[in-house]
Amino acid sequence: MKRVSVDIGGTFTDCFVVWDNQYVEGKALTTHHNLALGFNESLGDACKQLGLESSKLLSEVDSVRYSTTLGTNALIERKGPRIGVLVTTGFKSTIPLSRARGYGEGLSEHEQMDIPNASRPEPIVPIPMIREVRERIDYLGDVFWKLDEDDVRLRIRELVDSGAEALVVMFTNSVVNPVNELRVREIFLEEYPAHLLGAIPMLLSHQVAGRKGEYARGTSTIMDAFLHQTMYHGLGTLELNLRAQGYNKPMLVSHNSGGMAQLNSTDALQTVHSGPVSGIAASEHLAAAAELGNVVATDMGGTSFDIGIVDQGGVKHYDFNPVIDRWMVSIPMVHLVTLGAGGGSIARYDRMFGSVELGPQSAGSDPGPACYDRGGLKPTVTDADLVLGYLDPKNYANGRIPLNPRRAKQAIEDELCDDLDMDVTETAKLIKRNVDAGMANGIATELRTRGYEPKDFTILAYGGNGPLHACGIANALGVSKILAPPFSSTFSACGAGNVNQMHIHEMSTWTVLFNPATKSFFNQYDSFNKSVEELERRGREDLIRQGMPTDQIRYRLELDMRYGNQRVQTAVVTEMGRLHSQREVLALMDQFHKSYGARFGEGSQSPETGVRINTIRVCSYVEQPKVAFAKLKLSGKTLPPPEAVSKRPCHYVGQDQALDTPIYDDKALAEGTRIPGPAIVTTRATTYLVEPGWTFHAAAQGGVWFIKE
Repeated sequence: MKRVSVDIGGTFTDCFVVWDNQYVEGKALTTHHNLALGFNESLGDACKQLGLESSKLLSEVDSVRYSTTLGTNALIERKGPRIGVLVTTGFKSTIPLSRARGYGEGLSEHEQMDIPNASRPEPIVPIPMIREVRERIDYLGDVFWKLDEDDVRLRIRELVDSGAEALVVMFTNSVVNPVNELRVREIFLEEYPAHLLGAIPMLLSHQVAGRKGEYARGTSTIMDAFLHQTMYHGLGTLELNLRAQGYNKPMLVSHNSGGMAQLNSTDALQTVHSGPVSGIAASEHLAAAAELGNVVATDMGGTSFDIGIVDQGGVKHYDFNPVIDRWMVSIPMVHLVTLGAGGGSIARYDRMFGSVELGPQSAGSDPGPACYDRGGLKPTVTDADLVLGYLDPKNYANGRIPLNPRRAKQAIEDELCDDLDMDVTETAKLIKRNVDAGMANGIATELRTRGYEPKDFTILAYGGNGPLHACGIANALGVSKILAPPFSSTFSACGAGNVNQMHIHEMSTWTVLFNPATKSFFNQYDSFNKSVEELERRGREDLIRQGMPTDQIRYRLELDMRYGNQRVQTAVVTEMGRLHSQREVLALMDQFHKSYGARFGEGSQSPETGVRINTIRVCSYVEQPKVAFAKLKLSGKTLPPPEAVSKRPCHYVGQDQALDTPIYDDKALAEGTRIPGPAIVTTRATTYLVEPGWTFHAAAQGGVWFIKE
């Protein structure tokens, strides 16, 4: 297997290369103005370790797979085309009203509580660019008001004349019957043929989102149209860069659904947050291969801290209506929580509490933290880590980024010390304590709100800064064991290469398995099975279009189920691809009953209120070869620490004085090595901080357990 997988983050571009039996990590700063430059540098770093030229490597690899933040950046910067929207008559205000939630969605809890200063985000589509069309489909899919085609032609012309560079069609109930949306596209192509100059894209809402909910479906399609041009040119530039270096196969793009596809089978919206989701995919594979049980994936990079859950029972945690930037959308996206707590998160004085607040603003890669000496003036978590002695100024990122301790101290002193009435060391300790506590609180909140306890999970700490803050997070969380997985610094990039070629299709349904009013069970098997068959057909066509053999396509059926009218939905993965009898209906209800009880406590189930399926989801995929993870159980053998390469004084939270701390190199990663804290292990990819009271245990394949003694 020869493969290149890439995670283009807000600060670093990570590259993970599989070259037969060799696994190599590459890293470079992200070049936001041209992502190809950062990719080339990161790939060059990996090629140098292999002793190969980039052109030779790219001409021989099986695939190149990208996950990127390009779409996220475009939303933040509001860089996109002018969009026009066609809606059903009477629904012109659906998007602007934003379900009366536009003031708060996408903001932190603290900002949501600040009602006097609440404001709506700048709209992607201004009200004058929304036009009503005379048509209506009822909730059963019957044509209630036939499409007025002359009205359609007039409204399209008005939007084009107003400068629309992309068009969105969002008709009510089109997911039940898309006939009117499809006819509008035919009319549009008659008026503005695609082969003529000035042709613009038109997106139909039922093709972007398959579930009911006009607002979320509308915003999904609008954001897809807004990102379409940026993603097309950005990813197209990356593809041209590959072609210039000898790569002649289709480029693959990671999806936030946990799969990947070729560029010609990828919606722009599917790429948002694909990097962190790739890390969750890698965590899922590692948990199964290493028999870790339940896992909470935590990715601390340079810009953010991402949290995801991997349940050993196979329960898939999706966001049914995730909020991207400031807008609720309706796409199947692997659930993750993002906190502004990366290495580049900016620390500022909180006057209300007389303390330090971290993020969500980040110094990113340009200019970066103050210690990068590239013009950054604000103190960051990385600056605090350097002041406390955890980072080697001459050996950070394998020596590619020299750090300036004087700049780090100056930034902390200028921005924080006077207000806090503390010296620079105590202030740096406060920054570390607060960022670790914030991440621990995020993990605890995420697990407990979903019916889990942290003690029942293995916590993975990865990303460039995960192993550096693992002990601090565990101290604040109250757990005694945490794992830095193999390839922890580029774990999300590794995950981007490990996902299957996959598409997810879903549709809303009102399928009552048990009706408490009539004491009856579901028996409309044909209608349910036809829905599943239709979703399988869509997924099969997507994969065949990308050259996948039909006999290799597999399907996974997932059902979003609930008791009665509860708001809580549980995704149930069932091996029953069809329903044929009451026995199978009862088996499905029993599976849901057990899953619900495991999450929320046995006895919390309430079947007497009824059992309902709200969404049918089919995952169509082709299994791909994966990186082979080793079992990471603590080794029975114990090796003494290797000889320390140096010592330096480091400051720790809870310790009044600096402690002389031995520094080790990558020899400490030999399986079985045990190092008591305090200690620091610096490798070419990352830094492992072993705080006092903790012990470093090296596992197989470069994995590291932190155990509290």
